Amino acid sequence: MNDALPRRERSSLTGFAINRLDRREDLRNKLDAVTALRHRSDTRIAVVAGETPILKRLDREALTVWFSHGETEMLGPAAEEIFMGMGEDGTPRFARLLDKAFAEALKERAELFVTDLRSVALKRLVPEDEVGPLGEAKAVLDWHARHRFCAQCGGKTVAGASGWRRECTNCGALHFPRTDPVVIMLVTRGDSCLLARQARFAPGMYSCIAGFVEPGETLEDAVRRESWEEAGLRVGAVRYLASQPWPFPSSIMMGCIAEALGDEITLDMTELEEGRWFPREEVLQMLEGKHPDGLACPQHIAIANTLVRAWALEGERI
Repeated sequence: MNDALPRRERSSLTGFAINRLDRREDLRNKLDAVTALRHRSDTRIAVVAGETPILKRLDREALTVWFSHGETEMLGPAAEEIFMGMGEDGTPRFARLLDKAFAEALKERAELFVTDLRSVALKRLVPEDEVGPLGEAKAVLDWHARHRFCAQCGGKTVAGASGWRRECTNCGALHFPRTDPVVIMLVTRGDSCLLARQARFAPGMYSCIAGFVEPGETLEDAVRRESWEEAGLRVGAVRYLASQPWPFPSSIMMGCIAEALGDEITLDMTELEEGRWFPREEVLQMLEGKHPDGLACPQHIAIANTLVRAWALEGERI
């Protein structure tokens, strides 16, 4: 929980960032206590089938990620379950993983709404404070699905610590959910910034460049390496601006602004299909949806949008 933090710090403006659950790490190894919480009448449970969230209709338009214990029993048997913590209202919160085969069948039920996680956030299908816990649930449950066997000996693993680790039944090794660090950077030069696009992007969409942090790197050095590898740009000063949990499958995006030491761009065409310097005036057109060629920046859920806005609208500089 982040009660002492500003309600609208930059990181909180990104998709999946607002998560007010009290995670109660102190209870995870207390099986009796967690079991008691699991069977309380006010317990609420988020449900994911494979990688697909299952939402509950409250009325014709309103949706929620939270189901009661009885409602989840009607959806299908749990492959995994995790204790997520306590809600602001004091209600226990859990997450349940169903086999991916249930996703298609559940689409036929009128009281449910089944869609992908990105759409839930992008279309604001549920209240803002439910998106973060749903992203957390999807990331941890996905980790369970991918770690059925021990990386040390190959033995079968089982869930422990109320879903917050896996334990090898053969060698006893303990495995914990991982989050992969990614740097995403807005590289600037004077009053222009570098934006690029991959082939998978929507037509006309340009974004910041990004890449995984490698072992032995600082965040700043990762920014410099990725800027050189992807755009052929040497970068000097680097400054952190914001972060974002990104549950696809489980990363932490660390947003930075960086200063290029030169103008010449040499794109890595295996990663990117196009990229160039964009003057601030053109970026403002993109943010406002008024670019004459229909070019656009990433939408509100992406940290790239936060970085571009910080530079173009709020005057952030190195």
